[in-house]
Amino acid sequence: MRNWSLARQFFLGQVVFVLALTAAISWVLYLDAEQSTYESSSDRMLAIATTFANDPFVRRTVEGQEPKSGLQPYAVEVMNDLDIDFVTIMDTDRTRYTHRNPEEIGRAYIGSIDQALAGEPHTEIFTGTLGPSVRAIVPVYDDGGTVTALVAAGVTIDTVTIARNAQLPVVFLVAGGALAAGTVVSFLLSRHLRNATLGLGTEQLARMFVFYDSVLHSVRDGLLLTNPGGELVLYNDQAAQLLGLPAATPGRPAHAGSLDLPKSVRELLLSGRRAVDEFHVTDDRVLVVNQEPAIPDSATGAAAKPLGTVTTIRDHTELEALSDELQTMRTLTDALRAQTHEHANRLHTIVSLIELDRRAEALDFATRDLEQSQQLTDEVVAAIDEPFITALLVGKAAQANERGLDLDIDVHGSMETAGLDPRDLVTIIGNLLDNAFDAAAGSSNRAVQLNIRSSHDDHGANVRISVKDSGPGMTEEDRQQIFTLGFTSKGAPGVRGLGLALVRQAVHRLGGQLTVENDDGARFIVRLPLGERDAREDGADD
Repeated sequence: MRNWSLARQFFLGQVVFVLALTAAISWVLYLDAEQSTYESSSDRMLAIATTFANDPFVRRTVEGQEPKSGLQPYAVEVMNDLDIDFVTIMDTDRTRYTHRNPEEIGRAYIGSIDQALAGEPHTEIFTGTLGPSVRAIVPVYDDGGTVTALVAAGVTIDTVTIARNAQLPVVFLVAGGALAAGTVVSFLLSRHLRNATLGLGTEQLARMFVFYDSVLHSVRDGLLLTNPGGELVLYNDQAAQLLGLPAATPGRPAHAGSLDLPKSVRELLLSGRRAVDEFHVTDDRVLVVNQEPAIPDSATGAAAKPLGTVTTIRDHTELEALSDELQTMRTLTDALRAQTHEHANRLHTIVSLIELDRRAEALDFATRDLEQSQQLTDEVVAAIDEPFITALLVGKAAQANERGLDLDIDVHGSMETAGLDPRDLVTIIGNLLDNAFDAAAGSSNRAVQLNIRSSHDDHGANVRISVKDSGPGMTEEDRQQIFTLGFTSKGAPGVRGLGLALVRQAVHRLGGQLTVENDDGARFIVRLPLGERDAREDGADD
């Protein structure tokens, strides 16, 4: 029985309960039928006896010389017509004038007569010559109001029992109907419970709950369970941390539409659709989300109806940061490769000039090449004290040169990056330049401008980063969606469209502002506040 499903245990318990309830109801109905039969028999005997006592013929005859001979035929006729066992008319001293058995006439009546002699009709169950019977005793009055005789009418207990038994089929019918209805209802409820519990037993459910709850809170990925109505039925601590959810309240699920969730995550949870490794960007995190509908194993084909969705969330923020650093290293590698290739060509040129004994031209060529190569590096290093940014800009310059793009880097003032995370700066500048390179590659000018300017105004020290391309610009619709995760005009959504969303996230983390405008192409403008140390130093310089 311990291995029985919860539905089977419930059904058995319900059947036992219905049986006990039906037995109790049947016993109550039986007792009620018995009581009702005795009461109705008593009332009927009292009515018959009263009718006899008030009959003028009976009143005259009991006062005559021979009441026995006149009353016995009359009593026998009434007993036969009314189907009662006896009508006994007697004197006040108990002497019988009538009886079912003529041999008992003249003998003393067996039963209580004191109340009737006192003028009070009464009923009782008493054992007489015919056995136990239900009887009524009523006084007979003369014209002066004196009790002159008594009338007893009754039926035996056997007769009452026959009347009672006639009502038992109704009792059994009611009991059987209650039992059948209770069994059917219990079966339907147990079947519903079996479907709801997937046929599992109480121990299995308890063990499953303990295991699943342990798994829920032990995994490092975020996990959310959402019902078809969009309510978060359950979520673990990691999901609450990643999405900024309040502490879960048992029995009071929160609706996804009422929570302060990222728009894309909220729409995914409410839609209930499948999702495979989708990127979603919050204000400070990059999340990879998977979602699957929760369908019971027993549900198949067209009848399968999801019970909700299971959503898993992985934090890819650190991974994206490492990816940005790797991209920077790749940029530097590409720059070194391009410079190596270009340096080899120039070295061949210098060697050839020397071989042609044109030493002066070779020296002049090498000097000018060295000055041009060093100029950008010196300007960037002098203005920016962050080696990651310096390396990124030098690498991007080489990358632009290899792609045939004209990259103009203009740095004004000394951009000290205290208070700014270099990784966020790499994300912002690198992704904006990559986006600008792609846009400018299809234009006639093929030009990209990067302007970095540090200043001090009423709001304190800040740095302004502007990236402009010579591309076609953006439509108003593009401007409204350009920072939405997955949006891109260069490929299929979901394959690209992550860079500008990461830029927006990094700008938000640094407490800055990001705007975009059309200026013979697209111009992205980032304003970032600098730390307190920068503000003091800039103020001193001013």
